[in-house]
Amino acid sequence: MTSFSQTSDGAASAVSASFLDPRAANHVALTPLDFLRRSAEVYPDKIAVVLGDRRLTYRDFHRRAASLAGALRSLGVVPGETVAVLAPNVPVMLEAHFGVPAAGAVLNALNTRLDAPSMAFMLDHGEARVLIVHHSLLPVALDALAATRRPPILVVEGADEAPPAGALAYEDLLRSSPGPVWSPPPEEWTSIALNYTSGTTGDPKGVLYHHRGAYLNALGNVITFNLQPDSVYLWTLPMFHCNGWTYPWAVTSVGARHICLPAIDPAEIFRLIDEEKVTHLCAAPVVLTMLIHAPREVQRRFTHGRVRVATGGAAPPSAVIAGMEELGFDLVHLYGMTECYGPSTACAPQEGWSDLPLDERSVLTARQGVRNLTVSDQSVIDPDTDREVPADGATLGELVLRGNTVMKGYLKNEAATEATLRGGWLRTGDLAVLHPDRYVEIKDRSKDIIISGGENISSLEVEEVLFRHPAVMEAAVVARPDEKWGETPCAFVTLKPGVEPPSGEEIIAFCRAGLAHFKAPKTVIFGALPKTSTGKIMKTELRARAAELAS
Repeated sequence: MTSFSQTSDGAASAVSASFLDPRAANHVALTPLDFLRRSAEVYPDKIAVVLGDRRLTYRDFHRRAASLAGALRSLGVVPGETVAVLAPNVPVMLEAHFGVPAAGAVLNALNTRLDAPSMAFMLDHGEARVLIVHHSLLPVALDALAATRRPPILVVEGADEAPPAGALAYEDLLRSSPGPVWSPPPEEWTSIALNYTSGTTGDPKGVLYHHRGAYLNALGNVITFNLQPDSVYLWTLPMFHCNGWTYPWAVTSVGARHICLPAIDPAEIFRLIDEEKVTHLCAAPVVLTMLIHAPREVQRRFTHGRVRVATGGAAPPSAVIAGMEELGFDLVHLYGMTECYGPSTACAPQEGWSDLPLDERSVLTARQGVRNLTVSDQSVIDPDTDREVPADGATLGELVLRGNTVMKGYLKNEAATEATLRGGWLRTGDLAVLHPDRYVEIKDRSKDIIISGGENISSLEVEEVLFRHPAVMEAAVVARPDEKWGETPCAFVTLKPGVEPPSGEEIIAFCRAGLAHFKAPKTVIFGALPKTSTGKIMKTELRARAAELAS
């Protein structure tokens, strides 16, 4: 028998012998492309994608994505180039999530709610070689193309009439594909997607994802959300938003069913859940509010069981949790951002929580929770010392993340990349506390903290109380400049339809009954709340309004 030993001069040990180096048989780059390839092999005749009366099997899904990859190659797209897609939640968007990377290209899913100048900036900055557009968005796409420095090849999907001069029809392109292409990445660090941040200050930043991160984050979602082969997933979350939180890849990985929803409509959501037997969906808080306040005649009771809902953003108030549970939904609270592929933490339930009264349970489930299985580390640190804050549920710090599901960086922006990833952490910019059980709880964005008379006031804490008022449907709290206190809370409130409108004084009194008095709003403004293209409340605009009130 041959023996190996570590020698005193540092020669390699047996486990480091060169013949044990990675090779093709035991080292393959991780990529979500494997998910569709496997599901097409295992479930070829299973329905994979639904849009209205249209049904695609996993065999169809894989064939069309591979044909798209071949067609892109025939258009001259080479590995590493960008292919942009502007489409609602329709099958072409799912096909692009596999067909574009299968061609070796980088997918840039454009926000469908942006204006033409914003789209033009992204097309130029990302150097898109091809732009695939759903026919319903062709007017804004043409305006954007007119403003680009180097217009990409235009491909139009779904139109009954011929595409504009010089453009190609998507189905014709697939039919003319020289053959299927399915090219896995040479290494898992290869870029798979480019996503632009909302750009509330300055130009938006282009966040680059790699195949490894997309693969792992998708599987983290599978585990966290308990997706199974018999799951039915409704697309209430835009696929352009962090690649649909990587759910195009996650749902496909287990061979579950995608139900496409091109536009948010509460009546259609209830209908599809009931008739398609939907088991899972993801949604921004604004969608939850729409479902709770939908007319009774469109709400339905689900006979196939309860529906799991993953939501991000601010913690759902207890009134929203109660309203959703009454309708047959069970909420899972997530946290994430574009820079970490969407969801990175979840409020994992513990034994006994479900038996608690709603108010007690809401306090626990409102927390952003613990890191997903595929995230390596999560902490809350003092931004001045980079040391972890005490796990006392009170000391504020910055939430930081580390792992394989953190972005590669910002395209063409080294300074911002270095600043955001400095010190071995993804700096989220969110202020949080660390509880004794290691669950994190977001208290505010650092820019949203209100400092009144030297005291920190969490806008989220005030909003939670406002949501308890029976007449309040939506609320947002920002700082209003104040000569005496520096800043005071200013509440912007949208009332529920048909209620007797309370006065601002009544709202303030309600808040003072549930908060320390200095935390209660000093000003209340009624009306609709401005929102970004992804449904987030635009606090930047509200802060500007509050500043005008003070001037």
